Amino acid sequence: MENPLGPLTPAERREQAFQIRVQTASAYRTTPIPAQRDNNDEERFPNRIGSFSKGLPHNERGEVDLNAYQSLLNALNSGQPQAFENIPLGGGSNPRRLVNPQSGLAYDTQGADPRSFSIPPAPRFDSAEEAAEIVENYWMALLRDVPFDEYETHPLAQGAAEELSNLKSFQGPKKMGKVTPQTLFRDRLPGVLRGPYISQFLLKPVPFGAQGYSQVMRTILPDKNFMTDFNEWLAVQRGQMRDFQASDFDPTLVYIRNGRDLSQWVHIDVLFQAYFNACLILLAGPNSPSAVGGGIGGQFDAGNPYIRSVTQDGFGTLGGPFYIGLLTEVATRALKAVWFQKWYVHRRLRPEAFGGRIHVVKTGMANYPINEQALNSMAVDKTFQRYNTYLLPQAFPEGSPIHPAYGAGHATVAGACVTILKALFDESMPIANPVQVDLSANGTNLKNYVSSESLTVGGELNKLASNVATGRNIAGVHWRSDGVESLLLGEQVAISVLRDYKLTYNELFEGWNLTTFSGQQIIV
Repeated sequence: MENPLGPLTPAERREQAFQIRVQTASAYRTTPIPAQRDNNDEERFPNRIGSFSKGLPHNERGEVDLNAYQSLLNALNSGQPQAFENIPLGGGSNPRRLVNPQSGLAYDTQGADPRSFSIPPAPRFDSAEEAAEIVENYWMALLRDVPFDEYETHPLAQGAAEELSNLKSFQGPKKMGKVTPQTLFRDRLPGVLRGPYISQFLLKPVPFGAQGYSQVMRTILPDKNFMTDFNEWLAVQRGQMRDFQASDFDPTLVYIRNGRDLSQWVHIDVLFQAYFNACLILLAGPNSPSAVGGGIGGQFDAGNPYIRSVTQDGFGTLGGPFYIGLLTEVATRALKAVWFQKWYVHRRLRPEAFGGRIHVVKTGMANYPINEQALNSMAVDKTFQRYNTYLLPQAFPEGSPIHPAYGAGHATVAGACVTILKALFDESMPIANPVQVDLSANGTNLKNYVSSESLTVGGELNKLASNVATGRNIAGVHWRSDGVESLLLGEQVAISVLRDYKLTYNELFEGWNLTTFSGQQIIV
């Protein structure tokens, strides 16, 4: 009995598979090698005050032990696994450990090599732009418990907008040349300034098979801020672990209302959780039989050949299971790319460390070249009035993870996964029945969002990426430029993976259409 194996013999198939891999590898081999440039803070400040050193031994001013820092550099330069085991840690008998520096040396077999991407130098430690970013971080901390939907009328949000407007080096979005409460803590990405602060994909119920779930979350009670005592701050910089207490948690489950909730969401989210949920919402139709009802019935991208087929549906290729698999697959590739930038190129200090530098200067313990806009900030003064300290209040008791700030892992994964979703689905589709958090019910319910402006799939996906990236800034563990540049890095990673996949299909497929974060429409 005839048993067809397709148009190629096994030997021909093996050769074709080999040629596809050679073709992609050869293309990357001839791609120009990008320059990897840092901001030179590591050389500019021999005491390493402008560089990441959390988890290593520090002196009483919070300056890193230079021999320990050199041990870290030696391990990074040699790449020898044993050299990483010889780095001295400063956290006592049970120190927090450095997070995965060897990941920056890993290779990948799909998409461009993690080292073939680059991001521009971070703002310098002594620059006006760095000062503007830390001032924004202080305002974010002060406003953590204010609902996003109340920014327009809240005096603290109005004060934040006014001070940030007066900082010429501030890079956030503006209207008519001014930061406004409506643009506060948002990004310039298409669609992000439209509608509620929180993306529809973080609010709408998620159809998950026959089950599904609402997006209420367990959050932290108001006024729970950490590292506002210098001795506590110093212990955390040395790598001593801190954690929430049971009494810190709010017993009521809520939707994301404010910076406190968003900070906690991005504190313990699963790597691709937000984008997996978004994909399920897009894949499910309004009449989905899941326990929470339907999704929004997102339409496939116009390039998908199964839109035009009269006899076939996509599945393992260009269908629902493929969409879910590709979405999650790109996340680890994004992490490898950003971990190289973190550990091997930039080694940027975290905002919490910069807050410590401000405190040291303001209290006369040392003199560092911090831009006056940070030292004289209204936000820094208000922080001192509230806590009797100039330290940047943290949303997490342990502060940042033990890896450098720039780029941001959350933001790079967000950029990669959202780029995949924009390639797979029609971005222009309006989202029917948009919602927002019902503050009259203290965030336990949703209500209809009523406006003449339309919210689209593409705009709300961009907003989702922005929410996740900015949520880490609001928590105090990242800078604005960490998020902005890392979204673009993740986009580059995703495009390289999509480009490779394009060569593997039997279908007549001309490529994916998507709008980049800069607003450019491209076909991959």
